[in-house]
Amino acid sequence: MTRRPIRPPGRIRTVDGIPLHILAEGSGPACVLSGGLGMAWFDWDAVAALLAPYRTVIRFDRPGLGLSAPSPVPPALTTEADRIARVLDAVGHRGPATVVGHSLAGFHAEAFARLHPRRCAGLVLVDASIEEDPHPRLPRAVRTAWAAGLAATLSAAGVPCALGPAARRLTVRAGTVGSHPPHPWERAGYRTGRVLRACVLENATYPYQAAELAVLRPGHPLPAVPVAVLAAYDGGETARGLRWLERQRALATALGGRFTVAAPAGHLVMADAPEAVARAVLDLAPVNPEPRDR
Repeated sequence: MTRRPIRPPGRIRTVDGIPLHILAEGSGPACVLSGGLGMAWFDWDAVAALLAPYRTVIRFDRPGLGLSAPSPVPPALTTEADRIARVLDAVGHRGPATVVGHSLAGFHAEAFARLHPRRCAGLVLVDASIEEDPHPRLPRAVRTAWAAGLAATLSAAGVPCALGPAARRLTVRAGTVGSHPPHPWERAGYRTGRVLRACVLENATYPYQAAELAVLRPGHPLPAVPVAVLAAYDGGETARGLRWLERQRALATALGGRFTVAAPAGHLVMADAPEAVARAVLDLAPVNPEPRDR
């Protein structure tokens, strides 16, 4: 008996020429959830379920990830910030939205707020990436070409099919303190060369996106919207872990936001502590998203 494939929960919509998987559910003010490096829409399932009674929750897969088609060009900060705006357009939401960015997507969420101030109603950074003084060592074109070549070589050798789901499982275990079973869509996605290439290119462009944000900040102030910085804490007393909390606290101070801790939780806070993420969104005080004077 042939098993029918599970139907995708969202819709494929063409955004800037790229078919993207976008899932919108719930009702109320809009809230966009964007995951970290290599993550997919289903990583937010628990958070979305908590927010949907109060918010219109919008999730999407960046190019090459989840169920989205790949992009012909490597990721860049402004491109990803603009993509959030285009995703909102694609689901018919033209007004301000709260944007939640996890890890690498914290760069994207902050850049969105700075570049599209009238479309941002609030900003929630979930264990967001931090680079106080980014200085990429290689030219972007060199690093991305090398990364694309590596991904092509690994895909031709069948590595994604053989090891992709296992690598994904190891990543989840390393980034959580709880036990989280595989998602039904996990194996289908992470065994493809498409997803491998997207992950490798996101990793390769990480330092350049950090540097882009550092350049963007002085000339593009945040709009006067509430900001929350939620940091993961696994309960350990290591110097590295405590230092990470202090860096997250400093980020909150720099952005004029509220700092809170999700504990016990690993880096994948949305899996270990979805209630903390939902609460950070729902607790944002509503204000008019007008840009500050420059």
